[in-house]
Amino acid sequence: MVTPTTLGPGEARTRLHELTVIDVRTPGEYAGGHLPGALNIPLDQIQRALPDIRHVADRGDVLVVCASGARSENACRILAENGIATATLSGGTGAWAADGHDLHRPQGATRATWGMERQVRLTAGAVVLLGLLLGLLVHPAFQILSAGIAAGLAVSALTNTCGMAAMLAKLPHNRPRAAELDHTLARLRDR
Repeated sequence: MVTPTTLGPGEARTRLHELTVIDVRTPGEYAGGHLPGALNIPLDQIQRALPDIRHVADRGDVLVVCASGARSENACRILAENGIATATLSGGTGAWAADGHDLHRPQGATRATWGMERQVRLTAGAVVLLGLLLGLLVHPAFQILSAGIAAGLAVSALTNTCGMAAMLAKLPHNRPRAAELDHTLARLRDR
């Protein structure tokens, strides 16, 4: 099995012209701003894209990117298990932007998008509030909702994974249209 490497934003910026950049965030997050030239293949579509990613990895270096680095590390692990050498961007697009590098947006992308972390915070907060209110107004057993979310957040922090984000990623606004993903995979094959 190959071992993924890590690039800092400065090194990635210097080498950007020689890298194939794959952004594993949801299409909405990608539309909100991505590294120049990045191709969007959401994390849950990596298995489908393996042959095309292998094709470009055989020809040059692949950099996998997400918002903070957690999803790209997961993607790199999947790719490494399949014999594909990749690198991940340390700190993700957040670190890229914090270093003063530009994020690109697709032409015509005017729809306001929420990052996955913001979607998780809204959902978790709403369910905790709902559990507390129903626990006070209807029956104390509803407070189990709040306890469940608290436990999930603790597990998420300890494991650096997020089950709620995985579920939210399956919602229609977070999914790529089949034609968009097919177009992205064709672009990988053409490299």
